Amino acid sequence: MHKRMTTWIAALTLLPLSSVALAQEITVMISGGFKAALEQLRPVYETQSGNQIVIVPGPSMGKTPQAIPNRLARGEKADVVIMVGDALTSLEKAGRTAPGSRTELADSPIGMVVKQGAPVPAINTPDALRQTLLQARSIAYSDSASGRYVSTALFKKLGIEAQVETRARMVERIPVASEVAKGKYAVGFQQVSELLPEPGVTFVGELPDSVQYITRFAGAVTNNAAHAAEGRALLAFLASPDAQKVVRATGMRSVAQKAPVRLADTVQ
Repeated sequence: MHKRMTTWIAALTLLPLSSVALAQEITVMISGGFKAALEQLRPVYETQSGNQIVIVPGPSMGKTPQAIPNRLARGEKADVVIMVGDALTSLEKAGRTAPGSRTELADSPIGMVVKQGAPVPAINTPDALRQTLLQARSIAYSDSASGRYVSTALFKKLGIEAQVETRARMVERIPVASEVAKGKYAVGFQQVSELLPEPGVTFVGELPDSVQYITRFAGAVTNNAAHAAEGRALLAFLASPDAQKVVRATGMRSVAQKAPVRLADTVQ
């Protein structure tokens, strides 16, 4: 996969972007699910455009100071935000994004990891996943959309909510896989694109389709962006067919740029 991604990135460098008179710093606040893709594509965009991308990471939601809505609320500046779709919708309703700038970027499934070297359990069916979780000494999930789903819906769907209550914990601010790699948890759930880059773990697979939860990621230019035109150009680049090849290689699924937000954006 790494060799294929390198080939796609090399091919992207041949694609022109609109030229700019002066190099600009484009500040992007981004949540973890799409961050790996942006980091892979950043050198290509910077080479083609002459601009630089400044990445400011943070969750799409939550009470932590690093959460993107909280950063914006206290006056931190950004040109572009890339985050979970329903959280972006909330920012749109609050008037914090430029009208018409929303760009649908990717759909992100949830997966599971175990510590590298540990036995790899079966999770290919709901029954297999249920048994794996009942036998796991501890379970970790994220503090963003995927974690909300795991804690409020997945366990309930599997009929094991009470059995795992004392063994399941939310991991805040840091990648779930990093805690699994340290041996703090036996299994960990997060969006696949956030699990794959972490060393020290084995990726077990995606959740079975019948209990899967897809998170839509989308981006928008902020309402007070210092570099709005460049921000729109960056979003168009990330949604382009060639850039989407790299996006898919990070564990996400492509969506049509104009695709509507789906109900799966919101934990029911």
